[in-house]
Amino acid sequence: MKEKTRCSWAYGASPLYIPYHDEEWGVPVHDDRLQFEFLTLESAQAGLSWSTILNKREGYRKAFAGFDPVKVAKFSAAKIEALLKDPGIVRNRLKVKAAVNNAKLFLEIQKEFGSFSKYIWGFVGGKPKVNRWKKLSQLPALSKESDALSADLKRRGFKFVGSTIMYAHMQATGLVNDHLVTCFRHKTCAR
Repeated sequence: MKEKTRCSWAYGASPLYIPYHDEEWGVPVHDDRLQFEFLTLESAQAGLSWSTILNKREGYRKAFAGFDPVKVAKFSAAKIEALLKDPGIVRNRLKVKAAVNNAKLFLEIQKEFGSFSKYIWGFVGGKPKVNRWKKLSQLPALSKESDALSADLKRRGFKFVGSTIMYAHMQATGLVNDHLVTCFRHKTCAR
């Protein structure tokens, strides 16, 4: 049986990369809870490797109430202090506080737009931007859409949402399809 052709990064530092690449990365996400999960994880990843975050993802699910933004928005100062002792997550005070702050603002966007999904998909005209890259070196670190999204989130008070972080979020949640054209997932995620 012929091995599937994947984006070369899928063979990275963690054995979790292949299932993440094959089952999640680039799949259009319209579920608000999952959008919040990726927003929290991408923000936590700032300055770190994605393998670090993938390896701690279950710890994050536990620590952040299954990524329920309503619950996370209510985290107290004492809860934040407890999280800073949890080895299952990245114990960075600014990032943990940002997750709580972002949860509150996420709820405000839900109220304003009806859902966070409706809000974020507006930055790509409601459908995935399908790129046709032939090699990894062609993938950009950001785009005019991630610049606009980042600027709007920052204006609203979100933290750890720079354009590069938001481009990674857009790739992960399928707003942008950056699977290489040679990858078996490109066509599937383009549909």
